Amino acid sequence: MSAITEPSTTLLKNTRRWRHPRCVVCGQENKNGLGMEFHLLSDGSVESDFLAPDTCEGYEDILHGGVISSIMDGAMTNCLFARGFYAVTAELNIRFRHELHLKKPIRVRAWIVRESPPVYVLESEIRQDSLVKAYATGKFMKK
Repeated sequence: MSAITEPSTTLLKNTRRWRHPRCVVCGQENKNGLGMEFHLLSDGSVESDFLAPDTCEGYEDILHGGVISSIMDGAMTNCLFARGFYAVTAELNIRFRHELHLKKPIRVRAWIVRESPPVYVLESEIRQDSLVKAYATGKFMKK
């Protein structure tokens, strides 16, 4: 692997619990949040399956773009949590390819592309019905 710590499920869960307990995307202490649970994959990426509630609606039956952005940002952050550190978003670029529908499962995945400590570049995608519906690149500054 690279210069950063080898990812682990323990680091992912502990860092999220200690540094992000009330996060609107993944915080388990936020009763009004999305409550997403991210899982570490064997390639070092993280993934989460999610069914968006009606409260995340933008246009009728369509997931709001701001929520999509938050989910992708949260996925990238959790990928860093799996290495035992946290970072703040410095830049986030999103390409919305197709609308995402409510009441249909989505899968978000994120992975590290490049490291230049303290800056980390990550990518994320959201799939629905086996299609990439949104894609993001983010730069994060390690705290």
